[in-house]
Amino acid sequence: MDCYNPPRAKNDAGSGMYVYDDIDQRLVDERVAQFRDQTRRFLAGALSEDDFRPLRLRNGLYIQRYAPMLRVAVPYGLLASRQLRALAYIARKWDRGYGHFSTRQNIQFNWPKLESVPDILAELAKVQMHAIQTSGNCVRNTTADHFAGVAPDEIVDPLVWCEVIRQWSTFHPEFTYLPRKFKIAVSGSGHDRAATRVHDIGLQAQRDAQGNVGFRVLVGGGLGRTPVIGTVIREFLPWPHLLTYLDAILRVYNRYGRRDNMYKARIKILVRELTPEVFRAQVDDEWAHLKDGPATLIPEEIARIEHRFTRPSYRKLDAAVPAYAAARARDQAFANWVRRNVHAHKMPGYAAVTLSLKKTGVPPGDASADQMDAAADLADRFSFGELRVSHEQNLILADVRQSDLYILWQEAKAFGFATPNIGLLTNIICCPGGDFCSLANAKSIPVAEAIQRRFDDLDYLHDIGELDLNISGCMNACGHHHVGHIGILGVDKQGAEFYQISIGGAQGNDASLGKVLGPSVSQAEMPDVIEKLIDLYLARRDSDEERFIDVVRRIGIEPFREHVYGGHHKKPSGHSRHLATA
Repeated sequence: MDCYNPPRAKNDAGSGMYVYDDIDQRLVDERVAQFRDQTRRFLAGALSEDDFRPLRLRNGLYIQRYAPMLRVAVPYGLLASRQLRALAYIARKWDRGYGHFSTRQNIQFNWPKLESVPDILAELAKVQMHAIQTSGNCVRNTTADHFAGVAPDEIVDPLVWCEVIRQWSTFHPEFTYLPRKFKIAVSGSGHDRAATRVHDIGLQAQRDAQGNVGFRVLVGGGLGRTPVIGTVIREFLPWPHLLTYLDAILRVYNRYGRRDNMYKARIKILVRELTPEVFRAQVDDEWAHLKDGPATLIPEEIARIEHRFTRPSYRKLDAAVPAYAAARARDQAFANWVRRNVHAHKMPGYAAVTLSLKKTGVPPGDASADQMDAAADLADRFSFGELRVSHEQNLILADVRQSDLYILWQEAKAFGFATPNIGLLTNIICCPGGDFCSLANAKSIPVAEAIQRRFDDLDYLHDIGELDLNISGCMNACGHHHVGHIGILGVDKQGAEFYQISIGGAQGNDASLGKVLGPSVSQAEMPDVIEKLIDLYLARRDSDEERFIDVVRRIGIEPFREHVYGGHHKKPSGHSRHLATA
């Protein structure tokens, strides 16, 4: 078994990627040409900074603390191996040899030169990629469950529906200049793995009593300065009406969303100010003019899009794989990796595998160009040439034969992909923070590294059990700290970098927002604070199966507050319990 060399994916007949048609390719190529001319005019002084800003933003280009940052779209987190190799090439030629995978399933390059960006976009277009609408006040990249299409509990494959939304939202003339950025997430199963409850619109697949497919529609979720759990405004939306109903929601938001204050411009503020009941009524009034209109979906349209996806040619395998079971029995390190990084698959004899980007000492979510090439090679050999980017900033091989898992694990170790910490404390979700971002109040990466080093003992990590730790460098919450079991937020305290801790957040079906524990602390204190939280949790849990979040919900945050601060603190006021208070 150890010397088995699995066949390359091309011998297994393809992967599950969306393949551009002529219209897709022409759209992307034309945008590259447009932006090349816009950049040329800006550098020549013919376009002002104010005129150029909206143009560059709609092509994913930010001006960060030290250099431009280019955000490349990875629609619904799906990557072909050839696309990942193109990203590696870009990292080497135009950046500093690495990229950062974000919680939105995209990749960011932190050091490109402005004059090189048109060349980067042209290179992306060669492999059916782009940076369109990855920034700006428009509909951003639609995200999905990273196990889409392979999850055993799936009601529908959300990839097709994400592609429907992508085609509807890209260059939509009505929604090019929304009051603020807009994010949509789609979950294809009853278990929400796409964080739909903290998106502007969350769609969760359902079946009615007759077995018909539709979606539960949530609106007004989001994190950032004012974190909110979304509200269900329609329990069951039949799939043919998906786009007309989305049109209705966006029209109401576009008409009534605030444009005078960017901090109050998100749809979550509009829903809260109108009340969900009034907002729902306004959407229904708008939908009355759109329902059953030209944008109503028909089976032929769904089939057209579905046929643009190539699908894996699975082999008929036995559900029980003796060699795989034997390897788990004889090699405890392999068994630990399987327990944390290997996931169930709908097809017998297959598994989904997380390639961890959270090795201690490496910024969470970063991958070097060499690692990207290596991951692409692993995808070709083991997973039909396809990868996924997860919300947790890792990579997924979605279609691995169980008989190949042992050799995959051995090779993944060589490239730093085999840290067995998925779902554990050191699988930290982290934004780039003050090391790069001009908006950040504090650095994120050194805090993540210090915590990883403090909890680098795998036996201790497994004893602690499931725990999500999220870090954001500012209130924009790119690290999703509000929904971490433990959340860390960088704050400015009289010009110094400090960190505020919250506990009790969660995503998924039982999503909740964390509550601020107490006064902010210095960077040097952070590992000690986390250790105190863990110590109290271990002392107060009823069993090894009771998670950190379960204990917080059972006993409340006050015992944790007392254990960290020793009674010398002031409770945050009620109105600021979810906000930054230095």
